[in-house]
Amino acid sequence: MSNKQNLEVWFLTGSQDLYGEETLAQVAEQSKAVLAALEAGLSTSVKLVYKPTLKNADAIRRTMLDASASDACIGVITWMHTFSPAKMWIAGLDALQKPLMHLHTQANQSLPWSTIDMDFMNLNQAAHGDREYAHMVTRMGIARKIVVGDPASASVAARVSAWITAAVGYNTSRNLKLARFGDNMRFVSVTDGDKVSAQMALGISVENYGVNALVAAVAAVSDADAEALAAEYEQLYDVASELKAGAARHDSLVYAAKQEIALRGFLEAGGFNAFTSNFEDLGDLKQLPGLAVQRLMADGYGFGGEGDWKTSALGAILKSMTPAGGGTSFMEDYTYHFGPGPAKVLGAHMLEVCPTITKAKPKIEIHPLGIGGKEDPVRMVFTATPAQGRVVCLVDLGDRFRIVQNEIEIVEPNEDLPNLPVARAVWQPAPSLETSAEAWMLAGGSHHTVLTNSVSAETIEDFARMAKIELVVIDEETRMREFRKELQWSAAYHRLAERL
Repeated sequence: MSNKQNLEVWFLTGSQDLYGEETLAQVAEQSKAVLAALEAGLSTSVKLVYKPTLKNADAIRRTMLDASASDACIGVITWMHTFSPAKMWIAGLDALQKPLMHLHTQANQSLPWSTIDMDFMNLNQAAHGDREYAHMVTRMGIARKIVVGDPASASVAARVSAWITAAVGYNTSRNLKLARFGDNMRFVSVTDGDKVSAQMALGISVENYGVNALVAAVAAVSDADAEALAAEYEQLYDVASELKAGAARHDSLVYAAKQEIALRGFLEAGGFNAFTSNFEDLGDLKQLPGLAVQRLMADGYGFGGEGDWKTSALGAILKSMTPAGGGTSFMEDYTYHFGPGPAKVLGAHMLEVCPTITKAKPKIEIHPLGIGGKEDPVRMVFTATPAQGRVVCLVDLGDRFRIVQNEIEIVEPNEDLPNLPVARAVWQPAPSLETSAEAWMLAGGSHHTVLTNSVSAETIEDFARMAKIELVVIDEETRMREFRKELQWSAAYHRLAERL
């Protein structure tokens, strides 16, 4: 799992030897001050690391090589304090293998109108130094984010924080290992795809295991360990009376605990960030894993049902970008409410929805499952707490991958759902259910998604740019005529053009 406490973003300042030692000492001092002002406003635990001023092509190249080789460094922020001739940056930029952000700022936020002289002008040249540098980055076709403004301002801090959070997700993607228990649900297209291309494009390593590997792991869990975890469930959740210790169906809760212990141990031992299951391929498992999956998702693991490795991987990526207290979950568009009142989507899955999207105390219940042919599975039951958010999917179009995103408002159900014994979310999609559904299907979006109430649209856009993945957004501004044209233009762009 990603540990944000050990990750770094390097802060690189550009200048040149032309200015002399006295001026370059001022450049270094002011660069540290800009970094401190920026860092004070960030909403991330990722550390910003100051690096000495870069004054020549060899130093730039070596620093970029070091950044690319560092496991801790997840990206670099560049700023041209003075004029830094951009041909010096070519070899370094060509060597850089980490996300790039260009901060366009200056040490002084207000001009000293009455005292400004040429010494001041020679020192504070970012206005044209950054433009020289930006020209070269554009000419080289390197994807980056440009943020302009006062490093102490809330708006700059928010945009930089979004980019750093996306860099965390990109780092997760490049190092992501996914355990796929069983294969894809038979005859289903969108949950399958090209795993080799996914590893080439995103870094995702999908490793298949027969379900008997999980069966053996469950069998190896002791009754005592499972009972101890089942007792923990009773402390943390509202457990149905029939599942409590000594009750008629307590053994089912204990078996669910064995599944969690087995899955957690398997994932930890293999260094996996995500996993899948498939109700069509359960082997000798007594239950479809439900409670275990929900608990593991709450701890940051990605998950996809029916062998859906792409949604599982995307879930792990978005989980790594989710701030503490935020919610991100595997989801599926299940059924609609066309009216009366605003049209809504009821999202759920058979069992596997993450409890981070609710502020209520989940209930643990046991109910029959009409598919899979196994014993009744244990699961958490709850309703997602109202919030603004988005549903996101990752699809394989054959020649490229595409992220489809729809802005939503999670709302309370119109009425109670006493006969629906699964975790669920109800939302109103933007700009309307009719337009969003049409646009989603036109874009080839999947029925499985990741729902998040806290990873921002800007962060997802930044991630897509880092990963060089097409992003299609459905929001309040979506109009179908323009949307169709956007898809056509985007298809041509991603087939023919460099990504900027």
